[in-house]
Amino acid sequence: MNYDAKTKNRIKRIEGQLRGILRMMEEEQDCKDIITQLSASRSAIDRSIGVIVSENLVACVRKAEEDGEPSDAYVKEAVDLLVRSR
Repeated sequence: MNYDAKTKNRIKRIEGQLRGILRMMEEEQDCKDIITQLSASRSAIDRSIGVIVSENLVACVRKAEEDGEPSDAYVKEAVDLLVRSR
């Protein structure tokens, strides 16, 4: 699968968030603020997982349709990936 610049930038933003959290920890900032940022990072990761799985699913289903193959297995695999990611 090819990952577009938008998806890569999403991951880079998460990386920046995590670096910021580490800096906050090194500066011994308040626990509540760190947890807030960790929660935001986790949400961003969850959204990224959803985007990547859905984009891949769309590509796989299109290819299956072009090849005249059933796409049920791809849908099941996508659902399994989302369930495992939780």
